[in-house]
Amino acid sequence: MADLNKKSLIELVAEKQGLTKKAATEIYDLVVEEMTKTLKKGGTVDVPGFGKFVVKKRKARTGINPTTKEKIKIPASKVPGFKPAKALKEVVKGK
Repeated sequence: MADLNKKSLIELVAEKQGLTKKAATEIYDLVVEEMTKTLKKGGTVDVPGFGKFVVKKRKARTGINPTTKEKIKIPASKVPGFKPAKALKEVVKGK
């Protein structure tokens, strides 16, 4: 089983589309940059057949410092999340 990372994805796009690695890198960087900007603004990024990237809000809560066992306040925060599309779930399940 091979993993897919930035380098291998760029090489794949360059090969399949007849592009230089530099051009494929620019496309990759543009896509990631625009997805990041959209999420930073609180929007969603929907990739049909793959899934939806969303911003989730975590409420403030009380945690415990594992070293001192002292209670600490954890502030509210926003974190990126991913909801896989039904088609992706089925492919991964092997259907």
